Amino acid sequence: MVGRAFLPTQKVLEFPITALRFEEQIQTILRWAIAHESKTVCVANVHMLMEAYWNPEFACVLRGADLVTPDGMPLVWMMRLLGARYQDRVAGMDILSALCELAQTLDVSVFFVGSQTEILSHMRTKLEQEFPRLKIAAMEPLPFRPLTATEDEALSQKINSSGAGIVFVSLGCPKQEKWMAQHHGKIQAVMIGLGGVFPVYAGIHKRAPRLVRDLGFEWLYRWVQEPRRLWDRYTKTIPPFIWLAFKQLLTSSSFSTPFHIRERYLGWRVE
Repeated sequence: MVGRAFLPTQKVLEFPITALRFEEQIQTILRWAIAHESKTVCVANVHMLMEAYWNPEFACVLRGADLVTPDGMPLVWMMRLLGARYQDRVAGMDILSALCELAQTLDVSVFFVGSQTEILSHMRTKLEQEFPRLKIAAMEPLPFRPLTATEDEALSQKINSSGAGIVFVSLGCPKQEKWMAQHHGKIQAVMIGLGGVFPVYAGIHKRAPRLVRDLGFEWLYRWVQEPRRLWDRYTKTIPPFIWLAFKQLLTSSSFSTPFHIRERYLGWRVE
């Protein structure tokens, strides 16, 4: 088994977030995908960190991920304040687009797991228009119930036999992160949890405009679109995150300290 590579991190609420710029994280994922390494990528936001803070089992899953991207702007701001001054956002939608764009030139095929047949169908149509040379190994919707051991084994074999280097997973947080952790070492590809990206890319939901995203109000934009589903999540996670983040900043010795750990990262660029 290939050992874990060293990637620089910055802890937010005691959880390590990968402290690399967007392009560097994309290049790292592609390097793993080309080599068919079994890796897990968590795309983290406030909701995910609070789920991990309250749930020790999920905390282990998040800490065990090979790469954790700062999806939400609050995480990016925290990382900058704690020393990763040049950290940019590494959001799920941007990850999907960047990887599909480069995968089609590097002969890396992609596999989609989760979501619904209708959403996957819309995604396929759009992907074929935007990335005509992209190799889509398969799109596999999963039932709401847990898979049986036989079904799960068949799915793993299907993914491995397809030759896919990247598996995009949409089961929702924390279900998709737990699924990826369970299949680490079994699926020979980079597994990336993209949660709500699938319906947005398919056009079912709208993505917030760039200015709204940069200001950190994408959560509010999503809330307006899905008030019933997101009301409980946001009211339970945002206030405690703000309080815990404030406490960390007050007690952190690295607050405003220059960030040099990235210089230790010995990666290489996929051309």
